[in-house]
Amino acid sequence: MLACEGLRKSFGERLAVDGVGFTIAEGETYGLLGPNGAGKTTTISMVCGLLSRDGGRVTLKGRELDTGTVEVKAAIGFVPQEIAIYPDLTANENLRFFGRLYGLARDELERRMTRILETIGLADRADERTDGFSGGMQRRLNIGLGLLNDPALLVLDEPTVGVDPQSRNAILDSVEALASEGMAVLYTTHYMEEAERLCDRVGILDEGKLRAEGTQRQLIGLVGEHDRLRIEARGDLLSACAATLQIPGVAEAVPRDGGIELIALDVRASLADIVRAIDTTGTGITSMEVQEPNLEAVFLHLTGKALRDEG
Repeated sequence: MLACEGLRKSFGERLAVDGVGFTIAEGETYGLLGPNGAGKTTTISMVCGLLSRDGGRVTLKGRELDTGTVEVKAAIGFVPQEIAIYPDLTANENLRFFGRLYGLARDELERRMTRILETIGLADRADERTDGFSGGMQRRLNIGLGLLNDPALLVLDEPTVGVDPQSRNAILDSVEALASEGMAVLYTTHYMEEAERLCDRVGILDEGKLRAEGTQRQLIGLVGEHDRLRIEARGDLLSACAATLQIPGVAEAVPRDGGIELIALDVRASLADIVRAIDTTGTGITSMEVQEPNLEAVFLHLTGKALRDEG
């Protein structure tokens, strides 16, 4: 659906984006993950044809896209960080106004408005002025405006910044539903839990460079992270540890604090074998807790900083 190659952009002497490239397939949610100042907004502005680029190439559905390619850009729904609605209009009036700017026929526009309001969870507030909406409700309507043209690619630039937990969950639910219907989604965030929940693949962006990309499991494998398993057990813990170390993929098993601390490449895949091995030693398991490595560990490894660090 979308292909970017070697995107570059400088502002004066500062190189904001340096050789960034990625692809997004139909129905895929691709996350650009990085702290503030990493180059996420600059990258997506070039992807959407809103900002000229110093180098690189962008194609959407096989057609080259640039600042002047209006017809190609019409297939993109862009939801900026800034809320772009009219506060003295109702939700319906905002949608109707922007729909007319798209040139949508009245009947088609009304059908889309009804569907969009259901998707963003504002059907029961459609006739209320938006200056009475919470910040989260305004952001949900902001997403609705980006859906009016029925885009092939939806681009969301940190759409949950500053919203309450209920609205954040509603926004994430909406994005999941859209992707399940086949829409390609480009999602930028510096909230790790959002990327872990939504994104099929993630690109880790830092200081204008794409440090790595892939599925969560691929990224974790890239930096050699392993799963951890805490087993509460009673019996011969030393023998139990020795037995589990015979299982392929188990890298470490030690008795600790009345139980076993175990490290493996993929604990969930080996769990049945681990239980059987411990059982052969006569050791009784009372509880188990899997602790899988996450994107936070990957990001820290690749960039030397936590995701929410500024700059």
